Amino acid sequence: GRGFAFQRKQKIERQYRKLLRKGRKVQSQQDDQFTDTYPEHLKHLYLAEEEMLKKRRCRAPENSALSGEKLNPAVDSSVLETIRCHCTVLPQDGDENKAKVLNFFLLQDRVKFKKKTSNQKAKEEYERIKAERARKKEEAEKRKQQREAAQRLYKQKKMEAYKILSKKTKRGQPNLNLQMEYLLQKIEQNT
Repeated sequence: GRGFAFQRKQKIERQYRKLLRKGRKVQSQQDDQFTDTYPEHLKHLYLAEEEMLKKRRCRAPENSALSGEKLNPAVDSSVLETIRCHCTVLPQDGDENKAKVLNFFLLQDRVKFKKKTSNQKAKEEYERIKAERARKKEEAEKRKQQREAAQRLYKQKKMEAYKILSKKTKRGQPNLNLQMEYLLQKIEQNT
């Protein structure tokens, strides 16, 4: 019989037709938006835009994929050529059904970016929170390492100063010569 690929193709074509029907409904609802209550000084602009939109609506059914061999104008011929070069979806002879399916995929991707399910939103929120936590953890780790390095350096300097200042002579007296050298070094470092 017919394999799963044929059923998938049929499903995609049904979804594509459904998307086209939705687009026509939106256009018919937009017909009511034009009224004659335009400001006088801008009336010519509104009327020109209204005529342009009506012309586009009249042309749209001719170019739709359901009317015959023609493709939807949303897919440019250069885009199709690029896809023919880089993908195996379209053969070189330009099979129209496959072009329709490809066009539907392009439109479906646009719709997916606009509408997100609650599950997708929750996943995105989770990923964002997870990334934020990881970033905060890294920052805390960096601060901790810097603090530990600063403490080690401080302890090392204190230990050196203690060794120099605690040295004694043979008779147990503090070695003032070493203490004076240490103070001299300290003064030179500060200036």
